[in-house]
Amino acid sequence: MTTNPTAESMVDWDFAVSVGTKIAGDGPEVGRDEADEVVEELRAGAGRSTGLVREFTGLVAAHHNAPVLVVDRPGWIRANADGFKVVIGPLVDKLSSKKPPTGLALKVGSRITGAEIGGLLGFMGSKVLGQFDPFYEPDGRLLLVAPNIVHVEREINADPHDFRLWVCLHEETHRVQFTAVPWMRGHLFSEIEALARTVEPTKLLDDGLKRVTDALKDGVRGGSLMDIMSSPEQKQILDRVTGVMSLLEGHADVVMDGVGPSVIPSVEKIRGAFNERRKGIGTLDRVLRRLLGLDAKMAQYRDGAAFVRAVVDKVGMDDFNAVWAGPENLPSKDEIADPAAWVARVL
Repeated sequence: MTTNPTAESMVDWDFAVSVGTKIAGDGPEVGRDEADEVVEELRAGAGRSTGLVREFTGLVAAHHNAPVLVVDRPGWIRANADGFKVVIGPLVDKLSSKKPPTGLALKVGSRITGAEIGGLLGFMGSKVLGQFDPFYEPDGRLLLVAPNIVHVEREINADPHDFRLWVCLHEETHRVQFTAVPWMRGHLFSEIEALARTVEPTKLLDDGLKRVTDALKDGVRGGSLMDIMSSPEQKQILDRVTGVMSLLEGHADVVMDGVGPSVIPSVEKIRGAFNERRKGIGTLDRVLRRLLGLDAKMAQYRDGAAFVRAVVDKVGMDDFNAVWAGPENLPSKDEIADPAAWVARVL
């Protein structure tokens, strides 16, 4: 009797982590004493940021929820491989209910998929400074990637203590968002499941390749692979997710910029240098960012921050916080671009 594949069997996760770790590399050279100092400073910075975020936003994070972990590049890659298992779980269930691969086909396929995911994780693992992982049970966890933080602070010649607290402010805001708004995790899970329900296994490859070909023939440029390969129904779901992610990222940027001047002396210099860095470094880096949708990620920071600032300027932070009352109050992708429409609908 053959059992259906799972997210564990359809992807060689150990191979993905191995590939990703090799691609990401070790990061900058840091002595043991300096490394210990960085780890302790980041932990302290995250702890300090909780109160600063609460005072600025009015959001109260639950105590002892969502641990803060300072990790190296392999640690971030392993954590995200674990998160990917959760993300693709509903899709694997859908695919395996039709005509699941078995035997050698499953083994070879899992190796290939592991290499693809490993390549993505390796590229990202050398760049991400911090991340809230909402898929870690039971309440998520905050990851701060120490070698990447050190690499960037050296690259932009920032004051190390200021830069580390600046990063902590942004990332801790995400931890506060998810722990003060506990329904947010379930909402994201439901959107992932909805996306999986739209997948038709028999059409996935043919239709996906046809959309890529048509897009190239029509001269479409600048979109991500997800944009090109999404069906109309999937685009609706992705638009909702874009609205949520723009809100979360923009809100964190507004908090970082709002709190920063009072506690980080060199915040203006850091922000200026970091904005330049966000544009990508080198041709290959820019191409990969575009294909992986990272250009859209940068737009989420910009557009989401503009939305939050516009609403707060109009109605104040207390009324803005109605956005956290329930999924029905979240802004759509269109409302992110039109804050007045959100105010009219919700408030």
